[in-house]
Amino acid sequence: MKILHTSDWHIGRSLYGRKRYDEFSAFLDWLAEFIQIESVDALLISGDIFDTSTPSNRAQELYYRFLCKVSASCCRHIVVIAGNHDSPSFLNAPKELLRALNVHVVGSVTENPEDEVITLAGSSGIPEAIVCAIPYLRDRDIRIVEAGESVEHKNTKLIEGLQRHYAEVCKVAEEKQREYGDIPIIGMGHLFTAGGKTVDGDGVRELYVGSLAHVDKDVFPTCIDYLALGHLHVPQKVGAAEHMRYSGSPIPMGYGEACHEKSVVIVAFSNDPQPKITFHPVPCFQALERISGGIDEITERIHELKFSGSDAWLEIEYSGTEIAGNLRELIDEALADTAMEIRRIKNRRVVERLINRTCKDETLDDLNVNDVFIRCLNTYEVPDDERPALIQSYKETIQGMQEEDLNA
Repeated sequence: MKILHTSDWHIGRSLYGRKRYDEFSAFLDWLAEFIQIESVDALLISGDIFDTSTPSNRAQELYYRFLCKVSASCCRHIVVIAGNHDSPSFLNAPKELLRALNVHVVGSVTENPEDEVITLAGSSGIPEAIVCAIPYLRDRDIRIVEAGESVEHKNTKLIEGLQRHYAEVCKVAEEKQREYGDIPIIGMGHLFTAGGKTVDGDGVRELYVGSLAHVDKDVFPTCIDYLALGHLHVPQKVGAAEHMRYSGSPIPMGYGEACHEKSVVIVAFSNDPQPKITFHPVPCFQALERISGGIDEITERIHELKFSGSDAWLEIEYSGTEIAGNLRELIDEALADTAMEIRRIKNRRVVERLINRTCKDETLDDLNVNDVFIRCLNTYEVPDDERPALIQSYKETIQGMQEEDLNA
């Protein structure tokens, strides 16, 4: 059996206000064709299909059109789990209808672990693999809140809850494996493992407050022959485990990812005890270019891109020693008669000078939610000894808002 593992599509994501539907559409068209060329038997999508819990009509259209197209191809099964950006109830709503297309959706945990175990049959109807389709596990799914517990206690309970849930689901899979014979068990998940690599601006959220709950590979049962993970956008292994992988996001979510090659993973099971695992590059559907330096360096790089016929979207950061008040005009002039677009300009020297006097010129683009709260604490002169508890409570509130299922 040949399986393709992908994740973190984030359909509907914008880049500094610029919609990216053409990119998503091009990727999904490429993926459907690639599945056909490679004769893939099953597709695993490990969460964060959409960028928000309330995806637009266009985002939904791209998703369902893709599922219909692939279900009519050589691919006999599609397994979809929810990520932390997805709405569990939104993904689950059409699951009975999608099942007719051999699309299996697991948006949330249930009281019955069997609901997360899916048997993949071959063309002859004989079971060929068992999938433990475990969605993103929210805090309330795996931990009972107790008054007065410390951050360390919370994180210990989170890791124990994660380990217990994977053990329960994999126990059901092992029972099925004894029934069907020696067929592989494939795990799925959407979480942050210890040592995982991220990049600046990728939008990867801290999943559990405290950041200590990055699970080690030992949390996962040894019966898993391949673990298809989502959440981290950089393709990577979990520690040194060859069979535990993040596929990474298929298109760069921000300029920090622009220089990274994107990929999908193909896992081929045969008579060998270990699956053959290969990464396959995803084409670049929209070039992103970050340019940093003085005026001469910026304009020189723009002219190089112009000469090559680039249609890149640009993020420009001026870091020259002189104050450049006419920076935008100079860049617009350099970009004349090109297909390139400016998505953001940061004039570091002007910002630094203004911030040294006042913070009024900062924008929310320059701050994250934690920075804003720290500014509030500073404004109200909150004593240092009172801050840790307030920051912890604030982070829990933000996490609760991010995990709220608006479609429930």
